Amino acid sequence: MRVNRISRARSRTMAGLSVAALTVGATSAAGPAAAEPAAKPKAAPAAAADCSAAYKIEQKLATGTKWTMCWRYDSYAGLVLENISYQPKGEARPIRVLTSAKLAQIHVPYDDGSVEYDDLTGAGFAQGLMNMKPGECPGGTIKTVKVPDSWDPENSNVKGLCTTTRSRGHAYRMQGNSANKVWQKQGKDLLVYTVNQTGWYEYITEWRFQDDGTVNMNVGATGSLAPGDYDAGDGRGWPIGKGAKDYATSHSHNVFWRLNFGLDGSSKNKVEQYDSVVSPPAGGGEAPSNKTTRKKITKELAGNAKNMRWWRVVSTVGKNKDEHARSYEIVPGVTSKYPGRSYTKRDIYFTEYKKCEQFASHNPRNCGAGAGKSVDKWVNGQNLTRPVVWVNSGFHHVARDEDQQPMPVHWQGFSIVPRDVTAMNPLTPPALADQNGHVENGR
Repeated sequence: MRVNRISRARSRTMAGLSVAALTVGATSAAGPAAAEPAAKPKAAPAAAADCSAAYKIEQKLATGTKWTMCWRYDSYAGLVLENISYQPKGEARPIRVLTSAKLAQIHVPYDDGSVEYDDLTGAGFAQGLMNMKPGECPGGTIKTVKVPDSWDPENSNVKGLCTTTRSRGHAYRMQGNSANKVWQKQGKDLLVYTVNQTGWYEYITEWRFQDDGTVNMNVGATGSLAPGDYDAGDGRGWPIGKGAKDYATSHSHNVFWRLNFGLDGSSKNKVEQYDSVVSPPAGGGEAPSNKTTRKKITKELAGNAKNMRWWRVVSTVGKNKDEHARSYEIVPGVTSKYPGRSYTKRDIYFTEYKKCEQFASHNPRNCGAGAGKSVDKWVNGQNLTRPVVWVNSGFHHVARDEDQQPMPVHWQGFSIVPRDVTAMNPLTPPALADQNGHVENGR
């Protein structure tokens, strides 16, 4: 008999709580235990992070780029980042990128059809925030988070939010006309992450902010294979351990993120889709030709990734120094799309902002009669003037011997990449700063 996953999780971390306590789930949020009161809105530039010092993350990287954002902790979503701004060298003020960014669901269906979980809204993801020690946040700072509506009130203050920096290797390398001159720079990132235990899994929710303006969103699943799931005798599992006695049940992790863009401080952004078609050589041509077309997405969209297809969110109020509209391109990661539920059949959704639409499935907010509880139901032909982006990344976990013990982290996620946010590479060395546009022979 399969053991209830939530009960299993509580027996590991909060033994002794009543079953009734496990059903609690409000939508409030909190920051550090000893935080200052939230600051009142102030007359600051649109790109500023409007929050008190206790809730602010501000980091100037060694390469000169500065990231600023606010944070809070939600009783369903866990870590929520808000008012995210980016200021590379050469820009007089911060450039607002996102109004808010958070996880929107982790959907876990089992291959044998016996059970599925919505870890954020149904399995206590946020309640499972784990304490971290300095070794888990090398060179960084661990902030104390007060978990709202905690199932374990005596232990509601958790040292659970790490902010640190990390090298990522080459940001660029270029050998100029002279063989003895190499231009190269090692890139630096700001990392912000938490660890949340749900059942026997521990999820590392990582936000990586690069010095070139790229933002990477990743979830890494680690922890243990659930000991109650070694009963896949129907051919859907994988033998773990000696011989072919214990079969671990295969399952999927379908992770959703919700991004509310606010480019240049405005929520009124545009969405564009680009597709390319490659045709055989024509008229004696030497090579195939490739034509890329743009489609303006003016109404809500449930979209699928496709070869040579991409989307971008475009500012309606800001341009770079070359007079090109600032935008961010959405770059999907590797995914195994799960077709079993209507909301997991698409890779991306663009919906018009509505305050109640917060979670991709089993949304706890009341959006009115007939509105539905999942993101696919919210794509109903509305005009897109304040677009919210929902990204779905799937991983089919067929366990292996190497998953014991502990289980190595398996990552899934995506990126948003600046497109014309700055007029040149934000890490361009001063000696090359005049090489903007058509350049021949270094001029």
